[in-house]
Amino acid sequence: MEFVGVSDMVGWLAATGVEQAIAGIAGFLEADLRRWPTLDLAPRVADYSPLGVIELMPVSDSETYAVKYVNGHPANPARGLLTVTAFGVLADVSTGYPVLLAEMTLLTALRTAATSAVAAAALARPDCRRLALIGAGSQAEFQALALRSAALGIGDVVVWDTDPAAAAKVQRNLEPLGFTVTVSTSARAAVRGADVVTTCTADKAVATVLPAGWVEPGMHVNAIGGDCPGKTELDPAVLRDAAVFVEFAPQTRIEGEIQALGPDFPVTELWEMLTGRRPGRTTAEQVTVFDSVGCAVEDFSALRYLRDAVRGTPWVKEIDLVPEPDDPKDLFGMVTAASRLPA
Repeated sequence: MEFVGVSDMVGWLAATGVEQAIAGIAGFLEADLRRWPTLDLAPRVADYSPLGVIELMPVSDSETYAVKYVNGHPANPARGLLTVTAFGVLADVSTGYPVLLAEMTLLTALRTAATSAVAAAALARPDCRRLALIGAGSQAEFQALALRSAALGIGDVVVWDTDPAAAAKVQRNLEPLGFTVTVSTSARAAVRGADVVTTCTADKAVATVLPAGWVEPGMHVNAIGGDCPGKTELDPAVLRDAAVFVEFAPQTRIEGEIQALGPDFPVTELWEMLTGRRPGRTTAEQVTVFDSVGCAVEDFSALRYLRDAVRGTPWVKEIDLVPEPDDPKDLFGMVTAASRLPA
């Protein structure tokens, strides 16, 4: 089977460009969202502990099955570890054989950004210029590139984080890429005058990163930090006063911002909006919120895009993961044959 490791992923991204990779994944994702009813998916399987969560995220169509292993441990950076790590597998539905194993820590950042791009391209006002990033962790730069790749005209980025070094990191990484970046003195100042606000904080808590009083007419909010029970970022009043869009409502009602509201709170799934079954933004003054928790379909799109993009390049290799006995009914014979080989 094929394997894309961390060094392969880094090499591929260096050769391809992060913004181009995000745009490519976004194209696959939008096509998959438009065929949503044909996909077989379920809310992710999660194991929660006081320190974090470990999840499995499966989905398939008639040809390909995908599953991702992913964790979320907010205290990890204090131990010199990443908050999120992941790997994923693609398999052939007709045989059950795995065909691709890939690192997905970087790929998850790309697919999360691609999802934000798809949502913002459809929901934000077309005259957007300014992005406010509340949270300057691992996802921040990818989110800025995603919104620029979505042809929203985003060039000005204002960033705020409780960690000044993290905000400075975003400025250092984005300015050479053509962005004008301002490190804000407060979250309130960062949000003021923004066209798009992206909240992406890591604390596993019911927080109010974005109070309702800060939200201005016409804003689009990408709320991507809340992704498990008991972890939110928005004042619930923001949701009540906005049109709210989600990936997969049964999962988002457990893990997303809307967990703070009742089970009947009205939301629109992205696929419904993209296929014209339900409206998106209806006026320039309307506030729209994308309550994003991550969905297996996004990983399905990203893994298939990666498979196609690296084929025939130096960034993919073959690994010996599935046995190939001469007689498929004689697995034990592989062991006895090996024992007869000279030492």
